[in-house]
Amino acid sequence: MDKNINAQLFSFIEKSPTAWHTAENAADMLESAGFTELFEGEDWKICKGGKYFVRRNGSSIIAFKLPQSDFVGFMIMAAHGDSPCFKIKSNPAVKAAGEYIQLNCERYGGMICSSWLDRPLSLAGRILVKQEGKLRSKLLNIDRDLLMIPNVAIHMDRSANDGKSYNANVDMLPLFSGTEGKNSFEETVAQAAGVDKESIISYDLFTYCRDKGTQWGANLEYISAPRLDDLQCAFSCLQGFIKAESGKSVPVICIFDNEEVGSGTKQGADSSFLDDTLSRICEKTLSDRGAYLRALNQSFMVSADNAHAVHPNHPEYADRNDRPIMNKGIVIKHNANQKYTTDAVSSAVFREICNKAGVPVQDYTNRADMPGGSTLGNISSAHVSVDTVDVGLPQLAMHSAYETAGAQDTEYLIKAAVCFFNSAVKRHGGDIEIL
Repeated sequence: MDKNINAQLFSFIEKSPTAWHTAENAADMLESAGFTELFEGEDWKICKGGKYFVRRNGSSIIAFKLPQSDFVGFMIMAAHGDSPCFKIKSNPAVKAAGEYIQLNCERYGGMICSSWLDRPLSLAGRILVKQEGKLRSKLLNIDRDLLMIPNVAIHMDRSANDGKSYNANVDMLPLFSGTEGKNSFEETVAQAAGVDKESIISYDLFTYCRDKGTQWGANLEYISAPRLDDLQCAFSCLQGFIKAESGKSVPVICIFDNEEVGSGTKQGADSSFLDDTLSRICEKTLSDRGAYLRALNQSFMVSADNAHAVHPNHPEYADRNDRPIMNKGIVIKHNANQKYTTDAVSSAVFREICNKAGVPVQDYTNRADMPGGSTLGNISSAHVSVDTVDVGLPQLAMHSAYETAGAQDTEYLIKAAVCFFNSAVKRHGGDIEIL
């Protein structure tokens, strides 16, 4: 077990409080590895052996490497960079109890509300400012403990331990200041961004948990941090992508925004972003649309989004047989109703790649009487129709403000990603060969 890998993961998470920061963080890593940024509004000048990335909305990113020779297809890994949190509304200052200023907000995604209480929080996202007659987007991270959502004392709410229900419009408003801070929200944002308050036109700002990542347990076998779902997968796939060599296929990594709210945005997995990118690659490297469609037939996608480990206090919530355990390897996720896109073919291909990489795999299914969540695999493959497997790393407390996973599993996914991106999938009729 490489403790340094998890230290790097914690650093990645700390630098990625929102999807915009995740994409910026990934772009910095790619540029350091020799990748060149492309822009959707410009003509792409790409060549064999080149390494490139492109962003959409500043919050989603796709990177690819072109081999030196003709390629078979695409080897794609996709994760997401957003996490459940609270989005700050416009005109957010709310006077409460005559003495406090709270920030008006709404839920983004499905979080465990109680986990956000009594923790140091802050704000991050992007702001739009008017400078020199232009609208400019700027990343913002107020890098200090700024907010808190306080619990009600047990003396005042005797039902606090009896299945408490949280009203997002009442119970989940973060405390910002005393009443003297009524007009200071915009000033706080402007100061952190290094701009004049009057230049701020609009913003997309979200709360984030300030707690640091840690490795713990009797044998340091566990890790805990904010946003492990899905930054643990995003980090691991990105690490494997950078380390891999270009082979007979084009390695592609995608980190999408808005998975937690259904992916139905211009920058989400349910957009044209991936198809647009692959089409433009083929436009510059292959002969025609037919060549692109033939390349898709020889392609494969891994949708990487964390999975549920069997819970030590509530093992009854897990399936009777498919019960993933932290530190026991990558989880292949299955669902008869296609909440996950795994089928026998995609499962077999991914198992072979993991076997080649020396990485263990596990299986996950929901209890038949309990509906589960979904992820971006089947959404993305509806636009780019390739064999796709849904996988993840096993974790506890998914969608908590602070989540737990296995210390070994980050390294497992990196090793599998390197092997995956070094491979190619070749179809011969009904037969599949992994090159």
